Amino acid sequence: MSYCKQEGKDRIIFVTKEDHEAPSNAELIADDPNDPYEDHGLILPSGEINWNCPCLGGMASGPCGEQFKAAFSCFHYSTEEVKGSDCLDKFRGMQECMQRYPELYPQEDDSDNAPPQGGGDGGSAEATPAIDDSDPIPAPVPVSAPNSEDAPPTDSMAAS
Repeated sequence: MSYCKQEGKDRIIFVTKEDHEAPSNAELIADDPNDPYEDHGLILPSGEINWNCPCLGGMASGPCGEQFKAAFSCFHYSTEEVKGSDCLDKFRGMQECMQRYPELYPQEDDSDNAPPQGGGDGGSAEATPAIDDSDPIPAPVPVSAPNSEDAPPTDSMAAS
């Protein structure tokens, strides 16, 4: 004989072996493709951003949720050649907001990942050279087509 027991918010159902042997009479409801709460990933079928996607890690809510949404939307819909280059102000606003809540949005400290700078611990007196990553990375140099004077003559050049 099966029975139910309520413990706080949980409902515990005890069933017998006979209960499990009978075929189920549960009715399944077909998924609604237009259900806004259905898991569709980051981009909904309509092309809109799914702010409920777990892949956003809750960034769309909280004290900086509106700034995050503005920056992320700007980037997603950006048509600039360098995608998102028109969104720098929105990302700057999001960053400033996050800096006001360091307990919610901790910043990575580069010094935690850096090797020790010297022998303060009684170890080797030889210091590890510091890496200066403040120098900008040089931009790639475009490769131009070879000069026609340097190229070997083709049949059309020889005919002229």
